[in-house]
Amino acid sequence: MQLDRVDERIIAILGANARMSFAEIGDEVGLSPSAVKRRLDRLIDSGAVRGFTVVVDPDAIGWTTEAFIELHCRARTSPGAIRAGLADHPEVIFACTVTGDADALVQIRARNTRHLEEVIERIGAEPFVTRTKSTLVLSRLLDRPSPSGGTEVS
Repeated sequence: MQLDRVDERIIAILGANARMSFAEIGDEVGLSPSAVKRRLDRLIDSGAVRGFTVVVDPDAIGWTTEAFIELHCRARTSPGAIRAGLADHPEVIFACTVTGDADALVQIRARNTRHLEEVIERIGAEPFVTRTKSTLVLSRLLDRPSPSGGTEVS
């Protein structure tokens, strides 16, 4: 799908504030609310916009302990199997497959170190995991949003 400048502006506006009404977006881009809705529906149908989410401040909900976990997996474990195994752990906020010794890297948020330990034990018990290696975050030095201005979630 080819985006025009209005589509790009709608995406940027929603990236900054996904709670804006069609009327408010229309005022910004010079369209009627119904025209904004039609464009947004088209962007969603094409896959250009994949969804909407809420961004939670982990500190505000008390999940102040953060860690990265390297997963070492059984031979021939697919990325889909790793994703499916991690999806049921609400503490996992990011996961990807990686090059190097580990097969995947997982970012976790927890209430405290006891909670973190429980999460690591649960993930380590997944049938595809052979071993884990943990790194506790002491302080965040940079935390940038995705280029669209929002946080991408799939």
